[in-house]
Amino acid sequence: MTEQQLPEWADPSVSPDSLDAQGVSRRGLLRRAGLFGAAFALGPAVTPAFAASDRGLGGLGGHDPRLAYLVGDHHVHSVYSHDAKYTFSQQARAAARYGLDWMVFNEHSNFGHAHYGAALEHQEILKARAENPRRLIFQGLEWYIPAAEHCTVFAAPGAHEVDLLTRFELAYDGKLLGYTEGSAGAADTARNEAHAVKAIKWLAEQRRSGYVDDVLVLANHPLRLGIDSPHEMRNWRDAAPEIMIGMEGAPGAQGAAIPGWRGATSIRGEYENKPSAQSWSGYPADAYLTYGGFDWATATVGGLWDALLAEGRLFTITTNSDNHRTVFDTWKNGDWPAGQNFDNTGKLPDPVNTDTAQPGSDFWPGEFSRTHVGVTRYGYRAVMEGLRAGRVWLDHGHLLDGLEVRVKRDCDGGRGVTLGGRLRVRKGERITLYVTVTTASRTNSQGVLPELAHVDVIRGAVRGPVTDRDAWQAPDTRVVHTDDVSGRRGTYTLRIPLTVGAESFYVRLRGSDGNRHGTGYLGAAVDPHGPIPHQPGDGDPWADTWFYSNPVFVDVVR
Repeated sequence: MTEQQLPEWADPSVSPDSLDAQGVSRRGLLRRAGLFGAAFALGPAVTPAFAASDRGLGGLGGHDPRLAYLVGDHHVHSVYSHDAKYTFSQQARAAARYGLDWMVFNEHSNFGHAHYGAALEHQEILKARAENPRRLIFQGLEWYIPAAEHCTVFAAPGAHEVDLLTRFELAYDGKLLGYTEGSAGAADTARNEAHAVKAIKWLAEQRRSGYVDDVLVLANHPLRLGIDSPHEMRNWRDAAPEIMIGMEGAPGAQGAAIPGWRGATSIRGEYENKPSAQSWSGYPADAYLTYGGFDWATATVGGLWDALLAEGRLFTITTNSDNHRTVFDTWKNGDWPAGQNFDNTGKLPDPVNTDTAQPGSDFWPGEFSRTHVGVTRYGYRAVMEGLRAGRVWLDHGHLLDGLEVRVKRDCDGGRGVTLGGRLRVRKGERITLYVTVTTASRTNSQGVLPELAHVDVIRGAVRGPVTDRDAWQAPDTRVVHTDDVSGRRGTYTLRIPLTVGAESFYVRLRGSDGNRHGTGYLGAAVDPHGPIPHQPGDGDPWADTWFYSNPVFVDVVR
């Protein structure tokens, strides 16, 4: 593999005069973290949140490292997916244009891909890495989960990365095995669900044995079809929480409902489905919509994501492009040579330009949806370790340049703990949530300079494992504080005191451009001004942008 270079914004040999405004802004954030140059290239790996050393009297408190945030997308398709159309080079160039530091090509599983495409794709991956030494490019797979939807599965680069994915695809993919939901009644459903758990455990064993350096799994568009039940998500997580780390908080296909584009029934994310015989019956019909572009499981304060967090266990959220076909793009799939098809080649013909807009729902990688991962050094393993540790926040429309979150004990001068971490305190201690925002420094691809209007603090009690594994509500989670930040520019810090009672809790953050709000799904007492669905066919994504963060846990000890 070609020697990895730092991104332009992180490389001191690159003049700041050659960077755009956001690159300069990101370089400033990196300098403030003390990670510029060699300190970033060679610094220590991020330690998982659960291994962070405690400090303070009696072993209380916490002291996480300073972080730089790498921007990425774990859900990108190419000609090695049967329903996409772009070459690796096209996708990688777009990722560079929109400021991504890392990306995952996760092609759809099928027999053509497993038998032919995956190996060919790996050669393309190696070529793309050589052509883009300032990007981290992972090879992955979009796994059809037995009895459920899809997942991103991706491995660290190494001798066995493609072999791991191919073996996994053939042995555990629901589509290839015919292990789909509702295939033949309750007995097969139970078998299929068990096979999904077995698959995740198998990946964990490949990591433990050293066959691959690392591997991660994230559930994709979890409520799009309503077939990812709460108990299945808990079963996947519990099978190997170091492998199955979370889910898409917001799906791709964010351009699906641009007015006048796809049709009068279009919804952001292509969340245009109704409950089916395969859907979990406990989800309401509203669960199949997006709210401010985010999946109902994430956007509902006190909903499914909060129900998972209220057990006191991290479950990371992400966002991504799911890029297959970019809105307003003029490329179309090329024609097949005689006798060839996807099943016997594992690859679509390269696309051709038509100079006429073609159908599409997606944005280019990094153009609209961005997942920010906190690291202490630059590299593949650092990104994966940052994702696992939960040091993650996400935004749409390039709403923010930077977000730094810390929870500290007032009596401790340390840095406290950050996203995904745990702060240990005693009842009655004084603690403060510090939220440092760096506002957008440049216009996005729509020509808009985004402006953050508010920051919401969401707090939930931690009650431990649930008895009902299909429970999807966290009744003690609600918005507890909102700061109006309209008109504020540059970098500023919000200081929010947190009350410590007898019960452990978590806090997470959310904010938006303030354009579209309404009463949250579980009522005004829980969420008075949350994201709301748009009217079908009228979902301009650029006019309704949000950021979300992972939680920080506060463990109250006696």
